[in-house]
Amino acid sequence: MPEPEQGNRNLSTYLDVSGPHHMRVPWHEALSEPGRPAVDAPLADKVSVIMRTGQLALSAGDSAWRVRDFMNRVAHVLGVTVHADISLVNIEATCIEGSRSITEVVANPTAGVNTERVMLLEHYLHEVEALGREISVGAFHDLLDVVESKGQRYRPWQSGLASGLACGSFVFLLGGGPVEMAGAALGAGFGQLARRVVAGRRINQFVAVACGVAVACVAYLLSLMAMSPWVPDAMSHEAGYIGAMLFVIPGFPLITSGFDLFQSEMRSGIERLAYALTVILTGTAVGWLVATGVRLYPDDFAPLGLGPVPLTALRALFSFVGVYGFSVMFNSTPRMCATAASIGAVANTLRLSLTGFWSVPPEAAALAGAFVAGLLAAACKVRTSIPRTAVTVPSIVIMVPGLYMYRAVYYMGTFQPTDAVDWLIRAAMIVVFLPIGLIAARVITDPRWRRVS
Repeated sequence: MPEPEQGNRNLSTYLDVSGPHHMRVPWHEALSEPGRPAVDAPLADKVSVIMRTGQLALSAGDSAWRVRDFMNRVAHVLGVTVHADISLVNIEATCIEGSRSITEVVANPTAGVNTERVMLLEHYLHEVEALGREISVGAFHDLLDVVESKGQRYRPWQSGLASGLACGSFVFLLGGGPVEMAGAALGAGFGQLARRVVAGRRINQFVAVACGVAVACVAYLLSLMAMSPWVPDAMSHEAGYIGAMLFVIPGFPLITSGFDLFQSEMRSGIERLAYALTVILTGTAVGWLVATGVRLYPDDFAPLGLGPVPLTALRALFSFVGVYGFSVMFNSTPRMCATAASIGAVANTLRLSLTGFWSVPPEAAALAGAFVAGLLAAACKVRTSIPRTAVTVPSIVIMVPGLYMYRAVYYMGTFQPTDAVDWLIRAAMIVVFLPIGLIAARVITDPRWRRVS
């Protein structure tokens, strides 16, 4: 058999190299003069620093405004002007220096959240603004290597445990009792473990969400069956299964989409919202299918019969635990988790007290809770230097109406359009007012954020 022509061999090699859908950029190898001071480096080397900074910020789940801010701050140090177009996973930017310009595009394989990386990028920027004119381009990338190396802090079983604690707490805040809490904790724990394992094999994230929700629903049912010998009416506590699947609700992109839309980052805001809605539809649809198959129904929780004082105390406790668990899932450090959990305990307890004791509409209560969370985060940033985004968003994720969203899909599936629209509107109103509360607090406390530059 004759050997293939040289051109065919080259084509084959090219295809092998480009096999991955998203190829990693060998940043250090792309530098022409890595040892040269960054301010005097060729424009292409400066652009590599600016683009990589933006890419890492985007991969951490930051809003488009903050990604643009990070890029602009680095560019200012390097003497470059940047015009960037930022989407959910892509950045296209033109960098100008004198009469020369370069346009580049970088992309992430998927959307994600990594609050530890957000904090490290803040520290990186402070160092760049202090010493950036004295270090080389290679040193810039060494600093960014440290940021990029911070992947998942927690193992899948730790993330599963955090998810179980968060969703078990969530169920209490929704009105559930000990049986529902235990079932939801076990279901969410195994569900998140399954999602992490599937995602770790580089399988599509929506498939991972579907697998996680399916496992969570089945695990919830099995937990009730396991409790039946000791709890005679365990099988009547089926309503809590909704809480077992709330770990997939994409609170981070839902909230940051509101930030982007407020800042006129329309492309990023709409794409983040569409991404969040796709995750929600995937999770709720799979949850409905599995729950229908095993005959689990979203009934109302039985009253707990607690007085105002113990109820408020327990709400504060489980708000703390719930936010702490969600923060772990967002890859926050223990210190960041504790800070976000403390803010969430205050803000969410206030929200629930407003609706439960003073009959304030849930939408207005969500606005008040998010506003207080934003103010507390601003105060914490002054004392701890933790980025606001890393604590504000996790602290109010527990306020996202996952129960409302699921019930809307459930009633769609059972052809009850009136109830479906009712729950859908309730969910939409709360989702709208949560970022408005954070935005109002940010406008009051951050002059840079409220000004048009």
